Amino acid sequence: MHIPENYLSPQTCAVMTAVMVPVWIMSVRKVSKELPKEKIPMLGVGAAFSFLGMMFNIPLPGGTTGHAVGGTLISLLIGPYASCIAVSVALLLQALIFGDGGILSFGANCFNMAFVLPFVGYAISSLIAKHVKSEKGRFIGAAVGSYAGINAAAFCAAVEFGIQPMLFRDSSGSALYCPYGLNISIPVMMLGHLTLFGIAEVVYTVAVYAFMRKAQPSMLADTGIKAKKKTSPAVKLFLAALIVATPLGLLAEGTAWGEWGADEIAATGIGYTPAGMLNGFEWKTLIPDYAVSGMPEWIGYILSAVIGVAVLVIVFKLIAGIVGKNGADEVYSR
Repeated sequence: MHIPENYLSPQTCAVMTAVMVPVWIMSVRKVSKELPKEKIPMLGVGAAFSFLGMMFNIPLPGGTTGHAVGGTLISLLIGPYASCIAVSVALLLQALIFGDGGILSFGANCFNMAFVLPFVGYAISSLIAKHVKSEKGRFIGAAVGSYAGINAAAFCAAVEFGIQPMLFRDSSGSALYCPYGLNISIPVMMLGHLTLFGIAEVVYTVAVYAFMRKAQPSMLADTGIKAKKKTSPAVKLFLAALIVATPLGLLAEGTAWGEWGADEIAATGIGYTPAGMLNGFEWKTLIPDYAVSGMPEWIGYILSAVIGVAVLVIVFKLIAGIVGKNGADEVYSR
């Protein structure tokens, strides 16, 4: 679901970024005012869960792949506004260092995965938990909400892909950017997410949510337990286990639909490479595709996971030192 560079026109990227700016501003304000300062570093843990979840690629028949995102999961742990910030930072890290998602398309990717996904997932999860007042209701809500959230995000991405050939063509009628119309982008994107990728999101969300309720219930607002600054040893061990397991994501062969490079797209059957992709913006990343030069692929993948998690945790600890001074001291109540 990570939209690469030059699949969307600069105009589309500008519009999507403009849409996200007020969302980011509102999210920062909500978190700084309502989230207890003790919980702000937990955004780093939430962002790490999202980052690692997106490294576990799952194959779909036909050669494409997908993954969980964890946006609804973070919403259930520390709220949808905190999830928006956490997933946005994770996506920024992926784009800047690993080349997973574009720099220009960062706003669009955040709209889909850091805004639509967590807010839709949280709204549905909360609605179900409100009507099914039990522990079982919380988990049913988590499952249904996460499934709906990732599919809503996938649909938005499909529309963003699909409108490109309608709006941006050269004088010969060839698409300048993504060449697949809505008649292709929507069925293909939704097929994978309504099936395997949606199920992966449900499993990941429910499993980690259940673990966190036992391992560090103070992180969750609905437990009513006073927040703690330090991450529990169990959570640290769990993150370490996920890091070590990330090479399982390498078992999925192929590339996610709509994430091909400019040198690959002509071979997908359209017979040409759109001019906007050939002459578009290019960002040189430090660790492209989570591969470290000179190292076996699986070691590079683990090292990338370590770097990603470490950066996210450190970033949010630094933010906590700034924002936390003005944060609320009471337990966050959604």
